[in-house]
Amino acid sequence: MGCFVSTPKDACGNRRWPSNIDELAVFVPGLRVPKSVDFSSALSDILPKPLVERLSSLRMRIVAMVAQEASKATKQRRKTTTKHGGSSFSELLQLLEDYLSVLLGLVGEGSQLKDKVQFMWVNQEDDAEETVMVNAWYEALSVLQLMAMLCLSEANTLLLPKAIKDGYQTKVSEESKRTSIDIFLKAAGYLDCAIQHVLPQIPPTVRRDLPVDLAEGVLRALLMQALGQCADIQLGMAIDSPKATLAVKRRLACEMVKYWDEAAAYYYHGLILDEGNTKKSHSMAVGALQAADEFLKESKKASESFNATLPTSRNPPLSGSMKYLSEKIPKDALSKLRINRDLYSQERILETAPTLPDFALALKPDEYHLPQLDPLWSLEAVNSSKT
Repeated sequence: MGCFVSTPKDACGNRRWPSNIDELAVFVPGLRVPKSVDFSSALSDILPKPLVERLSSLRMRIVAMVAQEASKATKQRRKTTTKHGGSSFSELLQLLEDYLSVLLGLVGEGSQLKDKVQFMWVNQEDDAEETVMVNAWYEALSVLQLMAMLCLSEANTLLLPKAIKDGYQTKVSEESKRTSIDIFLKAAGYLDCAIQHVLPQIPPTVRRDLPVDLAEGVLRALLMQALGQCADIQLGMAIDSPKATLAVKRRLACEMVKYWDEAAAYYYHGLILDEGNTKKSHSMAVGALQAADEFLKESKKASESFNATLPTSRNPPLSGSMKYLSEKIPKDALSKLRINRDLYSQERILETAPTLPDFALALKPDEYHLPQLDPLWSLEAVNSSKT
């Protein structure tokens, strides 16, 4: 349900995180970095020279830009614009889209080119984690996964409070939150396309050798993470809005259950149940609020464990729904339990969690379609590629 700030302790009490550890609002796996490919040796005798040169030039630019992006992430440095003035994030996404439109010509219907070129990628967190495959669908899958990870990285940047002088930090703006929702949905769209339309094109025998970052289960988990963080942001905005009702907040929180966590859902469900006028509804409210408190504790423990795992990270100061819920859940759970026990001292208080209402998911990934073939794949070029 988002990242909770952790306050690990050692035997001497509280300790501070080293200043060189990244803050984290969004989990982003280490980028998979493409390595140089020799298209000329594999394709120069089969495809027209302009096509080979186009493939080579686009991928060379991608290799350089992704390596630069990975270096920024490792050194905790990020520039918002390139030396040419545009957004590096948008520029790289467009470059990858352009590359896909040329690459997909290698896997067109009737083409014998999908197994002609050797593609190599390396995980930025571990140079030894290198994967080489002679399969153009593997390359397309890698590109889509990279596009999604770039989106998650950009959303992480938007959702981190900006440091200002004297150690104070600014709040994340409403504009940044809304922009991050759009970016999360875009990431989910890339991942959904990869799962639905690209992964099935790779033979099962080849799929077994895919790196873990490209495994179907991992791609689905990242897709759900992107949608879940959208719901989390929406819930935080609803909490801050005086016009949002408990019913609206409960619906958003219950949708989040299908993505990743129950604490907020049980909290708002408990508040609504407590509005009832019967002993049963009050008893169920206590059970729901206690469940919320337990899930909150588990979430904090999971966050601490995650941050302590290499590469270590730390959460930004709590904000939005996380700040509100981390303060309200323990207090309200204890208060409602005490009040209801005082009122119904002779009655058995229901302390097991009641069933949550089931709401259909409102959030959907952006619909992303693989791009059309680059115009260089003329009829003559396609025919010459079929052998």
